[in-house]
Amino acid sequence: MDKKLLDRINYPSDLRKLKKNQLEQVSKELRSELIDVVSETGGHLGAGLGVVELTVALHYVFNTPKDKLVWDVGHQCYPHKIITGRKDKIRTLRKGGGLSGFTKRAESEYDPFGAAHSSTSISSTLGMATAKRLSNDSNNVVAVIGDGAMSAGMAYEAMNNAGAMKSKLIVVLNDNDMSIARPVGAMSKYLTRLLSGKIYFSFRETIKLILSAFSKRFYKSAGKAEDMLRSVVTGGTLFNELGFYYLGPIDGHDINNLVTILENVKNSKYNGPILIHTITKKGKGYEPAESSGDKYHGVSKFNVLTGEQSKSKSKSPSYTKVFANTLIKHAENDTKIVAITGAMPSGTGLDLFEKKFPERMFDVGIAEQHGVTFAAGLATEGYKPFAAIYSTFLQRAYDQVVHDVAIQSIPVRFAIDRAGLVGADGPTHAGSFDVTYLSTLPNFVVMAASDEAELVRMINTSVSINDRPSAFRYPRGNGIGVRLPEINEILEIGKGKIILEGKKLAILNFGARLNECKKASEILKKKGITISIFDARFSKPLDEKLIIELASNHEAIITIEEGSIGGFGSHVAKLLSDRGFFDKGLKFRSMMLPDKFLDQDTPDNMYKAAGLDCESIVQKVQSVLNSNIVIAKNKSLS
Repeated sequence: MDKKLLDRINYPSDLRKLKKNQLEQVSKELRSELIDVVSETGGHLGAGLGVVELTVALHYVFNTPKDKLVWDVGHQCYPHKIITGRKDKIRTLRKGGGLSGFTKRAESEYDPFGAAHSSTSISSTLGMATAKRLSNDSNNVVAVIGDGAMSAGMAYEAMNNAGAMKSKLIVVLNDNDMSIARPVGAMSKYLTRLLSGKIYFSFRETIKLILSAFSKRFYKSAGKAEDMLRSVVTGGTLFNELGFYYLGPIDGHDINNLVTILENVKNSKYNGPILIHTITKKGKGYEPAESSGDKYHGVSKFNVLTGEQSKSKSKSPSYTKVFANTLIKHAENDTKIVAITGAMPSGTGLDLFEKKFPERMFDVGIAEQHGVTFAAGLATEGYKPFAAIYSTFLQRAYDQVVHDVAIQSIPVRFAIDRAGLVGADGPTHAGSFDVTYLSTLPNFVVMAASDEAELVRMINTSVSINDRPSAFRYPRGNGIGVRLPEINEILEIGKGKIILEGKKLAILNFGARLNECKKASEILKKKGITISIFDARFSKPLDEKLIIELASNHEAIITIEEGSIGGFGSHVAKLLSDRGFFDKGLKFRSMMLPDKFLDQDTPDNMYKAAGLDCESIVQKVQSVLNSNIVIAKNKSLS
């Protein structure tokens, strides 16, 4: 498609030079460019396709970046990036050294707030709006939030606060799925324009002045009558009650109407928060996306003409599928087993569980805090809840994990998917901290699978733990192709496994780096260095007996894990320190994720950058074993 208009747009200031009747063509060109880009890069396509017109209208009406525009989650931000100075780099999207797949403050002044997790936009823009009021800054602040993100509690906390503060804030509800309003019609469009225009605002204020001369009782009744009338027309009762002036629903693909309403809102003198309810279609304008069940929410590279995605094929099952199939087997034998997820049934594999046991699977939506406490409630009544939540999303429910689960020693089972580095989604979705924040809690059993067979054993084990909470973590992607055990094969709590016996140095592995440890041992063997490898399985409780035995029989210990500082390695160091091993000259090193957030890249490249690949392990072993020689050399030079 010829992109004559889009070629002229590098920044929103270029967009604003166009006539209003040219915006529809800009939208068509932008949608075509978006499809072409994501077909090469992969990523979140459906959400972006749904907000093309909205993106164009917002940047056309508002003076970004002086006016602040915040996109919730960020799945829909690709069109925004194309017209905000990043068009030339857009094909580096989600690649190493390229553009982030989400809004990112360090990337552009047009990204005033970084996002990737849900429901943060209203809180952050309320903070911005308040700062502007305190600074006597009259620029606008706009939040764009989807209907899914709007369902989370944090969004309502923010709206309640905004309504109480009467803050000058504009929230655009991008409603592309939930039927929370009647279909858009001509009358609705006319009334919305009327309600957003200067005449109505002026009339409203005049009425207020007249009514204020009457009794408070009459004034309140009249105000309620107006709100009721407007709510009958538009369906905005909930938002009105939260203190927002509600407009909508409006067609989010009618760019002319969008621009008119946004201009009316921008130019209004209304002092308080305003919510504009737009109806959009996820995947709009690309037939394969529109007809797909997930509306091409997240896609790999694909053929533009057919929509066929290029997905790598593996003979090994994914860890996610192994979890789902194993849990199904257990649920067939145990009617007390139930599954919980937070808006990620397919991502966690629980869509398979739901097909088999629809009454025993609960999708709580984007509400991880509620999901954890909900699971705790189920467990108090004798059920065996498995809360399948991505590592990065479980962070949002940490208080509930501590207060509602751990302190009460309630047997909730946490299936922690996407543990470790995840590739193209970058630092916002990396499972970096769960080992640290769970292993610090009393009454917890914390496991990490080194392969898909170990994952099955850990699921089996968690089924049998009925006196305290447990968690098992596993990475994104496919297993290594080992035979899966039966569901009756369980682990002894707190017991690890010797994988390889060698001399001088022992590697204590926790999690999915075990295969890299094995590769490193083969390289070291060729260099005349034999090492021991221990698969810890548990970071809590530790296998103290075996770790002490390894420390007693080796001159050096190295711990390896796919997590941050404060995790498995820290607990091992504490154990060895308490037992006086460091006083006796034991050499100790921890290999973990570096103390920084790693930008997106392929998982292999990210682990190499983190120093957790087999070559890095080899180098670490050699440096530890040669450290005495190095120290001696340094002393002779000084």
